[in-house]
Amino acid sequence: MSETTAGRGFSPGAGVRGVESAPVFRDAADVMVESGGVEQPSGSRGLLLLADGTRFEGRLFGAETIAQGELVFTTGMCGYQESLTDPSFAGQVLTFTYPLLGNYGIIPGISESSGVHPRGVVCRHHTGLPDHRDSVGSVHDLLVAHDVPGIEGVDTRALTRRVREHGTLLCVFGPIERVSEMWRILNEMTPPDDEDLVAEVTCDQTVLLNSGAQDERGRPLPRLAAIDCGIKYNILRELCRRFEVVRCPATMPLEDIMRDWAPVAVFASNGPGNPAHPGAATVARNSLAAAVREGMPVMGICLGHQLMGLAAGLRTYKLRYGHRGANQPVLDLETGRVYITSQNHGFAVEDPVQGMLAPHPSGARSESGENVLGADFNVRHVNSNDHTVEGLDLHGKPAFTIQFHPEACPGPHDASPLFDRFQSIVSDHLGIDHAAIVTSGSGG
Repeated sequence: MSETTAGRGFSPGAGVRGVESAPVFRDAADVMVESGGVEQPSGSRGLLLLADGTRFEGRLFGAETIAQGELVFTTGMCGYQESLTDPSFAGQVLTFTYPLLGNYGIIPGISESSGVHPRGVVCRHHTGLPDHRDSVGSVHDLLVAHDVPGIEGVDTRALTRRVREHGTLLCVFGPIERVSEMWRILNEMTPPDDEDLVAEVTCDQTVLLNSGAQDERGRPLPRLAAIDCGIKYNILRELCRRFEVVRCPATMPLEDIMRDWAPVAVFASNGPGNPAHPGAATVARNSLAAAVREGMPVMGICLGHQLMGLAAGLRTYKLRYGHRGANQPVLDLETGRVYITSQNHGFAVEDPVQGMLAPHPSGARSESGENVLGADFNVRHVNSNDHTVEGLDLHGKPAFTIQFHPEACPGPHDASPLFDRFQSIVSDHLGIDHAAIVTSGSGG
């Protein structure tokens, strides 16, 4: 995924004290501003086919071509732009359970990346004429600009029930007159989890996002290496408020990061696909484990959490239908507090006592491994619905992980103070007065 250093989109280091020139990355909506929009969708008849033989008819919008991938659903009532631009959806066909998609249009500056990552979009009703003063176009316009197909008019309630009962399924959709071609594609399709999706969405090169960042006393902020497995823009924004951040490709080993940038802490981001894939995800896992063994402060979110789980000797496994939405309850076993969280993941870390909870019918899982962290761990957070593992704390190490997205884009801000927890851990590790480091509050 290539980024630029000029454009209207997104600059996570802008506005941070001490930063005079911060790189700017493209926002997925920039191309719509540049092109001036497109025509309304044709409304051509479309057909959605599932691997179990089920078929749904609908109307096409977006790029009128064939889409293929793993069918998943998200339950958010808003935040569709953030979901469409979340790299964690790479390889998937995304169904929105909320029946109305696109009513407030597409707004520049709120995307989570420079592109649209689902391979296709399914909804009940798409709004072709959105109503918002800041909108630069419709979801249809965004999908056309990024060559992503969509289909509306589908019974998404029936579709979601089928996924919940039988697990995520491979699917294909497109123009109804190409049904024979779609059946052939579906029969030959392999799961996206077999692909090196992290390598597809990680950054191309290392970038210092907020050079010269300072705390409120004018002292340099600690330098953090953010391993980009498909990192969301607002996570970078939250990190830049607390650290001088180096955004690193997932394919860059820790020894190279340390040699070139000398960070004092490491962060591993969200991302798509199977955490046990032998490609870029494994390189990132090895970097994470090496940082822990070196005693560095480490935090992992979502895929970063799963990579830590693998490094701790736990297996990862595919969930029946995953957790995707902005209302997932998570229990902190230490404090008893329940957070309402934003989540987007299809794999989980096994519970060390109860094993694999809510597994996918395929039985997809990693091999058993050994703990290479040099530390034991305990489960700190669990999902209140299915009790799957949502967070790990390491014993005697300045490191922890969470499965959910505390930056809350889209979603509630309950868990955003966990960035402050990591900031405090780094401060304590370095012997710095934590109160002096805070440059701004949490929030999206």
